Amino acid sequence: MNHDWRGALTRRLLLLLGGCLLLGLITGQYAWALAFGLGGYLFWCLRQLLRLLDWLQRASDDLPPESSGLWGEVYDLIYQLQKRNQHARGRLQAVVDRVQESTAALQDAVIMLDRQGNLEWWNRAAGTLLGLKRKQDGGQPITNLVRHPHFKKYFAQDNHREPLELPSPVNDHVRLQFQLTLYGNGEHLMLVRDVTRVYQLEQMRKDFVANVSHELRTPLTVITGYLETLLDNVETVNPRWRRPLQQMQQQGSRMQNLLNDLLLLARLEAAPYPADSRPVAVDLLLLSIRTDAQALSADRHRISLEADPTVKLKGSESELRSAFSNLVFNAVKYSPEGGEIRIRWWADESGGHLAVQDSGIGIEAKHIPRLTERFYRVDASRSINTGGTGLGLAIVKHVLIHHSGRLKIDSTVGKGSTFTCHFPLAQVVRS
Repeated sequence: MNHDWRGALTRRLLLLLGGCLLLGLITGQYAWALAFGLGGYLFWCLRQLLRLLDWLQRASDDLPPESSGLWGEVYDLIYQLQKRNQHARGRLQAVVDRVQESTAALQDAVIMLDRQGNLEWWNRAAGTLLGLKRKQDGGQPITNLVRHPHFKKYFAQDNHREPLELPSPVNDHVRLQFQLTLYGNGEHLMLVRDVTRVYQLEQMRKDFVANVSHELRTPLTVITGYLETLLDNVETVNPRWRRPLQQMQQQGSRMQNLLNDLLLLARLEAAPYPADSRPVAVDLLLLSIRTDAQALSADRHRISLEADPTVKLKGSESELRSAFSNLVFNAVKYSPEGGEIRIRWWADESGGHLAVQDSGIGIEAKHIPRLTERFYRVDASRSINTGGTGLGLAIVKHVLIHHSGRLKIDSTVGKGSTFTCHFPLAQVVRS
């Protein structure tokens, strides 16, 4: 209320009191005159309140009741507020309608879930890709409609940075990609995309690599076998052929290593989870790997091992051996003579961790994000000299994906690198 209306109200009350005193002067009954005047004013105010309540309860666009003075101003202000709210609701509804129209036109499914994961709203594509029905599924938990165990695990976890690919619940031949995003007060926004074409192309690539690797393995075995025979009898043939035959054998061995890595990658990609998952004694596994690394180093490096024997890791021992040995052997290959390599395995409240630290040449920061790509080389000539295939860290990455782990790389040029494998607490077994 502004100061003008305060003054008007004060004047109105003063006039009422003056009228009551005048009536009391005429009748000689001041108390009854004052009570009569104030009672009448109170009755009029109650009548205006009832009219206001009746108007608000109708919730219509009718004009406010006619009144004068302060109550007329109250009616007008409430009416203007209603109009502004109606305009605001109209604008918001128009925005909502446009958003719904645009999402309805998308080929990707858009689904809104509450904090408990119950369905609140979805577009038409969600009905096509997931078989959601508007009348039946509203308010239902999404995990009751998408019953795949991997989806339930993905929905329950806190980290949704990586999408999840699963077959469609209504068509096994359709491959879907699920991506969850948290917003508001714990609500979920889920995007579902049909990636069947991309998945088929990826499968074709994997099948091609696996088939070519298998086809090349047999002729390469024959070639390397004959090369070994010729090397054993090179003195009787021609001594001048020794060096060419040795180089051919060396390159044949590199090709065999490359094919073996390609086949291992194909097997890792074919199975999203290890088939022989069981607790693995990581300390004994690392002890065996350190022995092999010392043989590879030929006592040119200091290799130390610190492993907690009470901490085991659920997974495939063969896959873990392949990943851990790649990290340790890389440290040996890329560390100068006299360098130090530290291997450490431990667990804490966040999970299990394996760190392989070397005092080698280090890696520039621009190369680190691409190190796990197939055939990516920081220095092609150096990789050739060390006999690498360019697939070692790609194998490490896929093995860690199988075991719900992740790889972190810290490196400083000229000081060395640290490769750390982090595994969630669910994968760790304490004896």
